[in-house]
Amino acid sequence: MGILELGEQLRHADLDYKFAKLFTHSGGFFNYCSDESEALQILRKIVEIEQVNSVFCFDEDLKNFLSVLNVSQSEILDSSKDTAFISCEYLIAYDGRIMLSHNNILQYHVSKLPPRVIIMAHVSQIVSNLNSAMSKVKNKGSLKNITSIGGEREKIENIKKDHTKLFLLLIED
Repeated sequence: MGILELGEQLRHADLDYKFAKLFTHSGGFFNYCSDESEALQILRKIVEIEQVNSVFCFDEDLKNFLSVLNVSQSEILDSSKDTAFISCEYLIAYDGRIMLSHNNILQYHVSKLPPRVIIMAHVSQIVSNLNSAMSKVKNKGSLKNITSIGGEREKIENIKKDHTKLFLLLIED
């Protein structure tokens, strides 16, 4: 079953449930966290299981999580980074994709991200569709390089790297 068919079946579902189902259906790894402490525990498990060595991260709040775990990190994205730890703009329930901007990945294109991407977001960032996300972007003003990313079964942005693993840590507000 494709994303659109599943999305149609879930049209009356709560936004958070719909997003989670579509995100995981497309190959993403969804992790609900009741608070930041639980998010740190799940991040620790991901780092251990995935054998993360070097992380691209420039967000100061996210760097604090990595520091607690004693993981090598850098604000420079190069081929030595095996993981990116980033935030996002919005989570789009319509198709389970995640909207990113320069605030999340700087000037880099999503195709340049490492083979593993861990995204930290909050439930309040879930929107119903792309139109809703774009309206909110307009209200924020001056967001550049808006793009989106989905799970590994969606190959649009992963033409060269079809092995990208996308993890989401969704924290309750």
